[in-house]
Amino acid sequence: MQFPLHTPESAPEASKPLIENSIKAFGVLPALHAIMAESPQLLEGYQKLHELFLASSLTPEEKTVVWMTVNVEHECHYCVPAHTIIAKKMGIAPEIIDALRDETPLPNERLEALRAITRELLLNRGNVSPETLARFEAAGYGPRQLLDVFLGVAQKVMSNFTNHLANTPLSPAYQPYAWERRGKAATTNAATAAES
Repeated sequence: MQFPLHTPESAPEASKPLIENSIKAFGVLPALHAIMAESPQLLEGYQKLHELFLASSLTPEEKTVVWMTVNVEHECHYCVPAHTIIAKKMGIAPEIIDALRDETPLPNERLEALRAITRELLLNRGNVSPETLARFEAAGYGPRQLLDVFLGVAQKVMSNFTNHLANTPLSPAYQPYAWERRGKAATTNAATAAES
């Protein structure tokens, strides 16, 4: 299936003001938004979830942990580079960005507890073990933060799945941050070696 990469001129009428919002927010029309514009409802829903998640109880670092944990777990070729740039613009420390991209330890237990519960929620369809929940609470989080994590996960499901289906192209600005999951590459290489 071929997904159109819309421009402000080619987009459905209901998507045109949404595209204008995207250009105002990012300075350009992100390819993801250009593809989502085929469904004005999807693009509007995505923009609204983004706005709501930005206004959530989580700090910029914590929002980045949620976004990137989902992006990495879904192996989203587009959103990992996109959120690398977003994280840099938000002033997130490089060691946090690198740890999220590389799936290596984060600099503190609070962020690790957040990454653990985000990942478990995602993989277990909203279920978490008592141990993971206790770790999250011990890190100082409560019900509101957990519900806000759901919001970030929902936003990223929309973008990650769109990118998988549409094979969204990386813009030149994203190319320096192109990403592939190290564990996946290593596993694939090991399996290939074992077969030969």
